Amino acid sequence: MTKILLDARLYGLENAGLGRYLINLVGELSKLDSKNEYVILLRKKYFDSLKLPDNWKKILADYRHYSLAEQIMIPGIIKKEKPDITHFPHFNVPIFFRGKFIVTIHDMLMHKSVGLAATTLPAPVYFIKRLGYRFVFDNAVKKSKMILVPSYAVRDELMEEYKVDSDKIKVTYEGFDRKISGGSEVEMPKPYFVYTGNAYPHKNLSRLIEAIRLLNTKSKQKVFLAIASSRNIFTQRIEKQAQKWGVIELVKLVGFVPDEKLGGLYKNSIGFVFPSLSEGFGLPGLEAMASGTLLLASDIKVFKEIYGENALYFDPKDPNSIAAAMETAMSMGSSDRARKISNSIKFVNKYSWVKMANETLEAYKKSCDSIRQGQ
Repeated sequence: MTKILLDARLYGLENAGLGRYLINLVGELSKLDSKNEYVILLRKKYFDSLKLPDNWKKILADYRHYSLAEQIMIPGIIKKEKPDITHFPHFNVPIFFRGKFIVTIHDMLMHKSVGLAATTLPAPVYFIKRLGYRFVFDNAVKKSKMILVPSYAVRDELMEEYKVDSDKIKVTYEGFDRKISGGSEVEMPKPYFVYTGNAYPHKNLSRLIEAIRLLNTKSKQKVFLAIASSRNIFTQRIEKQAQKWGVIELVKLVGFVPDEKLGGLYKNSIGFVFPSLSEGFGLPGLEAMASGTLLLASDIKVFKEIYGENALYFDPKDPNSIAAAMETAMSMGSSDRARKISNSIKFVNKYSWVKMANETLEAYKKSCDSIRQGQ
């Protein structure tokens, strides 16, 4: 029997993609593996409500991620449990931790997002935190036994940045929540395109706003854009930009949309537009395809890997290119549209949280076997 410790303090949808990753990893591992012993670290919010099998032990570790308490307290908790391997699902591995561990690196975004436009922090605080980020990230990559990544694109970026041997990195494609493929409607004027996700600068929504302006200069009817994103300073910036360019009536910031309504928002749109400049995987695009809508996506490496031939691609740095892809989606004949959507729905079935959990379990076994052999 192998003893595996999982740091799941980021469990929960309030932690966005990381939280969804942990919800599905824990859920599938608890069904797949009854042989090994698991220890799971949790914050207070989910400690009582999360029900797990008898081979799982919960430990309350109510320490905020990226905190000093995390750096000081987590190593001691893990040392006391004496696991064969520890899995950190994010790069925030405590620098004083001396045990054997696997780390999941979801993307290299913060290596690229440099500058005050990407933060709400004062300049001195931002630059200090950035130095801390690089130190912790470098430590996680260099000291880990194995690195899990959601795509070959992230693997290649890691190998280029850190000269990591490819044998140390395992690609475990993520899945998507199939419950999203149904859903009730969100009220939106039609026709409309949709974007869901946060409004951080790398999401490139400023160029999407410009593209919807360009599209409407050519279209005989008004074409709207629904942006489903929790309101914050970044969505406020987008709103101001839409006002500045005179398209505020066309850009509808609908706020956070829960999963039970997301499928309807996707399905009733002309298409889902994903203009990101950088991603680690691209989960919203899979959700959109599964919901039966066209996908329009940046022609970046990771999207071409994940979506294959099932998207209408554009240059994310050129608003005219984005607008042209939107025009193509609007002018597509009903039979061509139906065929592309049908192919997309079949295609997304290759991505599964069950498969991801199985591959993660294989990584645990391989790492533990290597440790026992003294490698």
